[in-house]
Amino acid sequence: MNTAKRIYNVLFISVFATMLGLGVVSPLLPIYAENLGATGIWLGIIFSAFALSRSVFMPIIGRISDRQGRKWIILIGMFAYAVMSLAYLIADSVYSLTVVRLIHGIASAMVVPIAMAYIADLSEKGKEGSQMGNFSISMFLGMGVGPLLGGFLNDTFGMDSVFYVMAGLSAFATLLVAISLPEAKPGSFTVPDAKPIPMRAIFTLPVMRGVMIFTLISALGRGGMMVFIPVFGPLIAISPFEVGIILSANTFLMALLQVPIGRLTDTGNKVALIVTGSGIAAVALAAIPFSGSFWPLLVITSIIGVGGAIQQPAIMALTVDAGRTIGMGTSMGAYNTIFGIGMIIAPLMGGVFMDSIGVNAVFYVGGAISLIGTGIFAVLMRRNARQGTGGDLPESG
Repeated sequence: MNTAKRIYNVLFISVFATMLGLGVVSPLLPIYAENLGATGIWLGIIFSAFALSRSVFMPIIGRISDRQGRKWIILIGMFAYAVMSLAYLIADSVYSLTVVRLIHGIASAMVVPIAMAYIADLSEKGKEGSQMGNFSISMFLGMGVGPLLGGFLNDTFGMDSVFYVMAGLSAFATLLVAISLPEAKPGSFTVPDAKPIPMRAIFTLPVMRGVMIFTLISALGRGGMMVFIPVFGPLIAISPFEVGIILSANTFLMALLQVPIGRLTDTGNKVALIVTGSGIAAVALAAIPFSGSFWPLLVITSIIGVGGAIQQPAIMALTVDAGRTIGMGTSMGAYNTIFGIGMIIAPLMGGVFMDSIGVNAVFYVGGAISLIGTGIFAVLMRRNARQGTGGDLPESG
């Protein structure tokens, strides 16, 4: 097996195991937090804490990885994942749970974005969509299987078992990386001229600016879905296990569609794919309150998954393309940071709407924001295309 294939396989399995661990707890954490006395706004704070620390540290860690290597960062992050998984068990208040989420977010900043940068280093020119799409399967499968496993563990063995399993999966990933992952050669992860890239350069690169604006507004629109569907479910008589099925179906569809959509991305119009996928997901998100029972909600969240699958490889392909100019760790760190900022604001905003109006408002507002963001992105990228500075839209309508 050649080195590139070995790196791919090790990171695929490791990221799958890590995301499986996160997915195990995702449908149950809102319930766990409510048992500690969390209101809607506190649910937002607890979930935003993870995204806050992740967003603060990702640009720093990404830039370090471009110059100092990637393996040691991933290794430390995965070990921290395992430790913090057990820390959830001793959290006895919303305050201590928030602290655990903050530290867990730092660990997250050291794993998935850096692994994505590692794979992006290996991506061939013109095949970014398919290769990054293929790797994204590891994340979506992990997040897809996780809620099912988490619901089963909770119903069969109790809530504590979920955190033990999350710790075990993270420990396995840590060992696999330590034993089997080679370090990237310096020439493969540094910026071509080896000079530091100012952070402002990321925002002035037209393609990257469009990606980040879309990512921010998209996260603002849909970021509350994973947090508030477990809260919405009991209102329509859906059990935690059924919530796990619903969340899993969403991510399974994204995983299954990554390969065909990734191939389409390499030969098609990336911006059109992003706009189409985002529009589908936004409309479906706003329709969640109309579901009323398990099966309609399953169909609606599955449609959201299809929309996400259509846009994801194209977004990643544009980010990889920008990374060849500013550094893969830097571009992936910037993308994930902006996504994280949206994930900080979205649960807080959703919590406010939930406490003041009701949980249904979370989905109405999220869908509306997503549609607005999609329109802004389309206009911006069309303008870039006409100016010859990036984007895939044709110059004439």
